Amino acid sequence: MSTGSEFGRPRHIDDDMPTPSEQQAATTSLGDLLAEVSRDVSTLMRQEVELARAEIRQSAMRAGKGAGMYGGAAIAGWLTVLFLSIALWWGLGYLVGNAWSAVIVAALWAIVAVVLALVGKKEFDEVRGMPDTVESVKKIPDTLKRNEENR
Repeated sequence: MSTGSEFGRPRHIDDDMPTPSEQQAATTSLGDLLAEVSRDVSTLMRQEVELARAEIRQSAMRAGKGAGMYGGAAIAGWLTVLFLSIALWWGLGYLVGNAWSAVIVAALWAIVAVVLALVGKKEFDEVRGMPDTVESVKKIPDTLKRNEENR
């Protein structure tokens, strides 16, 4: 049942009745209310930290399993390359002899090693670190100093 309008919303007879929260605020001291809010915030923070721990634990377990699978794949890949190299050495041995075929396979691997080393060096040379962070951290002491206006 509408009795008028206050702040653009219809007013009902039930609006005169305070809500349970309003009743508690009216009958409880400010110190008790602040203690309750502090307790609720503390509980919420503990629950959030526990949730974060559980998520980190689960993510770490999955990352560990994934790293183990990558390790297994690396070993399998290395064995594949090893046996293919032996097969190439053996196959070339029919054409040029076993000694020369071993030299040819070793030379091929030396070329692969040099190319990988040069590409790796190029990638390391492009690493910049954290230049933006270093610059902003260098500015912090100047920001904390008092300037002439504030003296």
